Amino acid sequence: MLNDPFTNAQKQIDAVAKHLKIDKSTLTKLKTPDRVLKADLKIKLDNGKVQTFKAFRSEHNNARGPYKGGIRYHFNVSKSEVKALSTWMTWKCATVGIPFGGAKGGIIVDPKILSQGELERLSRAYMRAFYKYFGAWKDVPAPDVNTGGAEMSWMLDEYEKLVGHQEPGMITGKPLELYGSQGRTEATGLGGFYVLEQLRQIWKDRILPKNTTIAVQGIGNVGYWFIEFAKKAGYQVVAWSNSKGGEYKREKITNEELLELPVDILVPAALENVITKDNAGKVKAKYILEMANGPVTPEADEILHKKGIVSLPDVLCNAGGVTVSYFEWAQNNAGYYWTKADVFAKLKAIMDQSFKAVWQIYTSKKVNPRLAAYILAVDRVVQAMRLRGR
Repeated sequence: MLNDPFTNAQKQIDAVAKHLKIDKSTLTKLKTPDRVLKADLKIKLDNGKVQTFKAFRSEHNNARGPYKGGIRYHFNVSKSEVKALSTWMTWKCATVGIPFGGAKGGIIVDPKILSQGELERLSRAYMRAFYKYFGAWKDVPAPDVNTGGAEMSWMLDEYEKLVGHQEPGMITGKPLELYGSQGRTEATGLGGFYVLEQLRQIWKDRILPKNTTIAVQGIGNVGYWFIEFAKKAGYQVVAWSNSKGGEYKREKITNEELLELPVDILVPAALENVITKDNAGKVKAKYILEMANGPVTPEADEILHKKGIVSLPDVLCNAGGVTVSYFEWAQNNAGYYWTKADVFAKLKAIMDQSFKAVWQIYTSKKVNPRLAAYILAVDRVVQAMRLRGR
């Protein structure tokens, strides 16, 4: 498969291993998920016919805490994709220092062609297939592409029926009425904005909001909130796009054209593998904030680094979502709830600290920013594995 996501994830681990003392056995474990689950979900459609949907759950590593990761509904979901995404979730949680390992799940489906009732039956079927592996201290799912509070509510309800007790901490991204967290909706976009603000602190003379242009590929939840916070701070968002295309200075452009615009900051906030060896050389932005998961391939990383483009990785930039998911989990388990101001303040503290830790490695070791984040994250995971005797 061209740009196979799991192959890319494994290449990234090999690159990190050159900078850390990791024995072959540990390296093999890091490159292989602990468990990959598969199921065929059969549901009755509104027309009375029964249809089968393939579903997956990959649990990568739980040395630092319960597995954590979203569930996406998309026609491009594959075993390779969830394995890669679960691996990246391990590094993301470790980069920001929260007590989770990595997981990811998905269903091969185009949710746009299903009714609300069909989506509910599909969500409950997913939970019935995998519920024995989920739990507040085992594996904690969350929303992802094309899923949200409604799907999480159905899954929570189905899980609690199956286990016979209430356990809101087994899933995050829930509506506030079902013990979700204040600030979760804005969290991923806001976390990316906090990274941008830290970058501005590094280069105050180069990044002045009123003179800094930004292009955002993908205005789903993540891109939307990033734009909202950036605009409020005075940054100039000059281009945006969705799955159908976008605009630049009131002109229609394609998603591919957006990536090559002469802007200061490029924000890929849609899907993986959009910046590759084929187009990395055409990127004109000075900085990239990866708000999608895996939008830059390993080969593209090297090209961007040689061009002097500072490409800040997804495991840092979009970690705001999983960080507030951690807050939701903590609040559920404690039965104590915080205000939105509390959530935002706690998120800023974690994102700021994480940026500084990655930046210190980036500048001291002279590696690209992704490698810097991975050196930090993988070392934390390996230390946890060693302490456990794994």
